[in-house]
Amino acid sequence: MKEFTLEDLKQNDGKDGRPAYVAVDGIVYDVTNNNHWAGGNHHGNQAGCDLSDAILKSPHGKDILKKIDKVGILK
Repeated sequence: MKEFTLEDLKQNDGKDGRPAYVAVDGIVYDVTNNNHWAGGNHHGNQAGCDLSDAILKSPHGKDILKKIDKVGILK
């Protein structure tokens, strides 16, 4: 799997044709083709960020991540 820094992750914000990636607990997920992440945004959470804390507060928790492709790890 590819290694991402926080700076790398920020470049994958889902805007202007860029992929939309999010990190949770050190794993980077590709939410580019997920309809809930249109435009790189989902309920106020922005792609290109580490959302480890936000996912714990979400109604679905980490279970939703099982359906999303992993593309790398966050260094």
